Amino acid sequence: MIVGLISDTHDRLRLIDEAVQRLNEENVELVLHAGDYVAPFVASHFKPLKAPLIGVFGNNDGDRVLLKKKLAELGADLRGRFAFLLVDGLRVALLHGDQTELMRSLLELESHDVLISGHTHEMKMYRKGKTLVINPGAVCGYLTDKSTIAILDTENLKTRSIELDV
Repeated sequence: MIVGLISDTHDRLRLIDEAVQRLNEENVELVLHAGDYVAPFVASHFKPLKAPLIGVFGNNDGDRVLLKKKLAELGADLRGRFAFLLVDGLRVALLHGDQTELMRSLLELESHDVLISGHTHEMKMYRKGKTLVINPGAVCGYLTDKSTIAILDTENLKTRSIELDV
């Protein structure tokens, strides 16, 4: 399965639109969002997405009730601050990454095949024991002046980054 990974969209509507377009071009079958949508009005910009969207909240998400409602109206599943998923037989942890004790614990336990987080706005892909750790960076481009998403192939656990035009 081809999975699109995004995080930290931070209301940058043009870049959200570009990310959605690119994910559609990549024919992703699922999109995982590691939080920081920020405001509920961003939800409509995920409407053109052809794949299901599952996400978690980040530390900058404001009106969480309305954000969850607006995304649910599009068929998206916003799960709170943490999500455990089985994706193509892989145990996947999805969280924003600002909860450092939770991050540290998940990494030390190596309890998941894949751990996806955001928060730092920096693209990172590495292994911690048997866990593949992926931070797709930030769609918004704040802090690093780079807008990035990632693609994960669950068959071979190959991951690649895609840089969008800021």
